[in-house]
Amino acid sequence: MITRSAIFEGRITPGCEEAFFAAVRDRLAPLWAQFPDASNVRWQRIAARDEDAPPIVMLQQVDYPSLAALEAALASPIRARARAVTMEILEMFEGRFYHLVSAGNGMESAA
Repeated sequence: MITRSAIFEGRITPGCEEAFFAAVRDRLAPLWAQFPDASNVRWQRIAARDEDAPPIVMLQQVDYPSLAALEAALASPIRARARAVTMEILEMFEGRFYHLVSAGNGMESAA
């Protein structure tokens, strides 16, 4: 399994918090679910963090069966649509977002 994670580091423009997360829920999450071979699409609003942690406000993760499936999803037309909506939503966000790709499952490795 491959997981592509997006980290939203920064802050939501004050007063826009509810609008930001409503847009993610209503406009962006449905697009993430349309990526080919995407499974277990999830996003988490950060509720608390360690005092010295970076100011991460949201995590988004999508699982794919393989790296090839992830690459195909990123080459699909839905990515351009999701990217356009992301850029609109980011008008309410001050900071950066970036992606990490991880492989495997910790429980599988322990066996």
